[in-house]
Order: sequence, then structure tokens, then C-alpha cells
Amino acid sequence: MVLLSLAGTVATLVFVVSSMLAMGSGLTVAQISEPLGNIWLVFLAILANFVLMPLGAFALAKVLWLDEPFAVGLLVLGCSAGAPFLPKLAEVAKGNLAFAVGAMVLLMVITVGYLPIVLPLLLPGVTVDAWKIARSLVLLMLLPLAVGLVFKARYEDLAPRVKPVLGSIANVSLIVMTLLIVITNFDKILDVFGTRAILAGFLFIVLGFAIGWLLGGDDAGTRRVMALGTAQRNIAAALVVASQNFSDPKVVVIVIVVSNVGLILLMPLARALANR
Repeated sequence: MVLLSLAGTVATLVFVVSSMLAMGSGLTVAQISEPLGNIWLVFLAILANFVLMPLGAFALAKVLWLDEPFAVGLLVLGCSAGAPFLPKLAEVAKGNLAFAVGAMVLLMVITVGYLPIVLPLLLPGVTVDAWKIARSLVLLMLLPLAVGLVFKARYEDLAPRVKPVLGSIANVSLIVMTLLIVITNFDKILDVFGTRAILAGFLFIVLGFAIGWLLGGDDAGTRRVMALGTAQRNIAAALVVASQNFSDPKVVVIVIVVSNVGLILLMPLARALANR
């Protein structure tokens, strides 16, 4: 099981890095920054991810009478935006890929500053190390994305041939990662049956999708990205906070469970959107 867990970690790293390299090698800085010039859309994305989702997590925990550790974990997820899987989901859903990458970067950067300020106010006694969150996001996501963008700018003829290779690596590693996460955490998933935690995770993902869809505007590609991006939370940031600040393992378990539920729900949903 230790080897499987290690393999899952490696698969996750390969997926995140290869997908960011692939995204960067297919886009330009102007393409990413252009959608973020829509101030109203950016405001709605921030509202959805940093106001409505934390409120939704808090409300679900109260309505479903979740145990306190599960409620805390759900709130941590509600405050953690900028999912590394968003560009892949947007690509599968045939959404606005440039907006997906731009929104991911924007939400990641805000999350790094937002968590250390907001979580101690919502959960007294919690301290959040912003640098530890920022370090993983910068090294694994922003840096590969920047490398891909530079490669695209300097080797414009070569980039279209390299991007499909990187995309294939990302696709294979995503499948491997999902299977290994489910296998290695199967016992933890079984432990939450009967606690309403899985129901809370399902409703949380559905709520995020609905919020993003309603606030996504009239453009179909942008609306799909907003819906998927609001529903899929930043598991990397959430796990850093959950593992470093809470002794009860249930806080980490709910983060893992909800993230698995999100992958199981959103990937088929993205494919369904693409077929519309």
C-alpha cells in the first residue's frame, strides 16, 4: 500500500506538471490575460469562489449536522480555489481554455493570500503557513506553465508538435492518479459511510457547479469554465492546511473524499457538456 501511495503521489505530480506544460505550450500570455480583462467576470469568479462557496460549505455542515472535523474540512475546501485540474476539465468540456488557465492562476494566487487571513477568523486557533501553500503551487503549477509559455514564444513551430505528447502524458497520468487515489484511500472512504460526509461532498460539488453556471455569463465556453472551476476545489492547498493544522484525521479524510467525489462527478459531466 505504501508503494501504491507513492505511485499515486508521483502520478499526481506528473499530471500537474505535464498538464501545465501542455497548457503553456499551446497558449500565449496575451491569450491568458485577455479574458481577465473583463473586470465584471473576474469579480463574479472571486465572489463565487471566496464568498459563496465558503458560505455554502458552512450552510451544508449545519443543515446535515456534520461532525465538527468534517465541517472544518469542508470549510477549508470552500476557501481553497484554483484547482490544478481546471484546465483539463475545461479542455474536455470544450470550454474557454485561455480563461480556464487565467482563472486558475488568478484563483491560486488569491488563495495563497486568502487562506492565512480568513481561516484564523473562521476557525480560531488555526494558523496557516502561506509560504508552504505558495511553494507547492508555484513550483508545480506556475513554474511549468511559465516554462510552457516561454517555449511556445521561442519555438513557435516546435510547440504544436510537443503539446500533443505532453497532453497524452497528462491524460495517462490522470487515469493512473485517479485509480490509485481511490485504491489507496478506499478504507478512508468506507469509514465515512453513514456520517453524511459523502452526501455533503456531493451536494457541495453540485452547489459549486450551479453557482459557477449561474454567474458564468452568456458565453457557453466561459460558463462551462466558471461552473467546473467553482465546483472543483484546490485539493493541494486544502491538504496542506488540513494536514498541518488539525490532529483529527477526519479533517484530511473529508478533503480526500470530496476531491474524489469531484473527480468522479466532474469528468463525465465535462464530457457531457462537450457533447451538447
